[in-house]
Amino acid sequence: MRDDDPPPAPDTSTPHRRSLLKGLGALGTTVAVPPALAACSAGPESTNETGDGGTGKDRTLTAVIGYGNDGSWDPTQTASAFAMAANNHVYEGLLDTDPITRAPYPALATALPRDPSATTWRFSLRAGATFHDGKPVTADDVVFVFDRILDPGTQTLAKGFFASWLDSVRKVDARTVELVLKFPFPDGLARLTLAKIMPKHVFSRPGAWDDAVKGLAVGSGPYRQTAHHPKSNTTFEAFDGYNGPRKPAFRRMNWLTIVDAAPRVAKISGTGAGAQIADNIPYANIPRLEQGGLKVAGGAGMNNLFLMFNTRHKPFDDVRVRQALHYAIDTEKMVRVALKGHGKPASSFLNEGNPSYRRARTVYDHDPGRAKALLKAAGVSGLKVDLLAVNVSWIVDCLPTIKASWDAIGVETSLAPQETTAVFTKMDQKRDYQVVAAASNPNQFGLDADLVMHYNYGPENLWMQYTRWAGDPVAKRLFRDMDRATREPDPARKKAMVQDYIDVVAEQAVLYPVVHNELMTAWDPRRLTGIRAQPYPGINLLQAEWV
Repeated sequence: MRDDDPPPAPDTSTPHRRSLLKGLGALGTTVAVPPALAACSAGPESTNETGDGGTGKDRTLTAVIGYGNDGSWDPTQTASAFAMAANNHVYEGLLDTDPITRAPYPALATALPRDPSATTWRFSLRAGATFHDGKPVTADDVVFVFDRILDPGTQTLAKGFFASWLDSVRKVDARTVELVLKFPFPDGLARLTLAKIMPKHVFSRPGAWDDAVKGLAVGSGPYRQTAHHPKSNTTFEAFDGYNGPRKPAFRRMNWLTIVDAAPRVAKISGTGAGAQIADNIPYANIPRLEQGGLKVAGGAGMNNLFLMFNTRHKPFDDVRVRQALHYAIDTEKMVRVALKGHGKPASSFLNEGNPSYRRARTVYDHDPGRAKALLKAAGVSGLKVDLLAVNVSWIVDCLPTIKASWDAIGVETSLAPQETTAVFTKMDQKRDYQVVAAASNPNQFGLDADLVMHYNYGPENLWMQYTRWAGDPVAKRLFRDMDRATREPDPARKKAMVQDYIDVVAEQAVLYPVVHNELMTAWDPRRLTGIRAQPYPGINLLQAEWV
């Protein structure tokens, strides 16, 4: 839920959900950096000291991120938009992926496997690759990270992206590792970017994983972190020892965290603009920014407003009631009024641009007559709904349309937008609720439908714990179908199996999107080139440069 799952679903236990929520800037702490790494921590104390300096190509790039930088920075467990975007510049995987196409390319590894369908992948590490403290990257570091991810006694978010298909990772020699798969799984190549390689000599120390949560970042990527000030800014410097495929184009970078929309937009606009790029641009500000000479582009993907029902709270245990509330919503009006045209009504759990998209068998086009008939068939009248919602700005803009639509079919609706942390703390505490409206974007982890669907559905999945639905007979059949699709070796057959079980997800409407929307990025084309707006939170500057 961002404005800011067989085999086994991604582990989204309560600590990891809170790590995700901290990405919204709800919590913060000062990072304590060990003396041996003090060189990686010097820098400005606030956004008033941006580290700007230098001229020409040596000047500092300043970016504004619309999400908090005080979430977990541990690559094995973070879902923080700020931290994930930053870690893509600081760390490398064996393979990394293009930020838009998500096609894998060699990063720390020297090549992709010749046979993606093999059950053993061997990787040689890039000669001369070093971490930011000058120590060489070795096979021991790779094994160290994957052992943590696959350890059944260690709960990390990344485990859910690997444990179903990856059996083990072993050292062949100092610069060679071998990954042993449980069954052929070509989609796993793109997921290797989620296993950022971290120095064993740093993160095997007692307390080091806590330091990683707080912001300690030591990788082998093109930029090294030079300062981290939660709720303020994080700074980076080009790593002179980097010899990989994405050379740093900026001598220094200063990423400001500004969650509130107005000051974020102000920082990039006008004659006194202090930044060259910003994400999470409100739709209403687009014309003014474009008039000021900025380029504003959107990325359409899985970002969505979803409804989540408590199936233990009657009458929401009845699929007809859940369907009725979806059919009642005037989604075209929502797109037109709240999203200013930057979105589409959901016609599947997946967005239309996903490679596995197919229009679902059940599509909730605006049909108040059908909604009323479903409620009548369910024997429901005089229904009152307290809609618990996150107070993310664009979600709040959509809420009046939901209320008006439900009121129009005789469902008395009250709106209760709250801080995201407050909403999901109630979920974690298993408190009673009726319906939740929130935002989600699993595309920050990847595009493949297996990943997207398991992130949201699965017998051990936290989302299913929230909905109290995992024990339902339909859910149990769904989870078995998802398991079979994961293991299916034929790509076309697998795609069809995924599309078929998404039809079940659409029909049941337990946790289901209402609209998919665009995420907007703005930048100064007179200063930057090579920018591509991505359909998930954050920015990627690995192929950008000064004009």
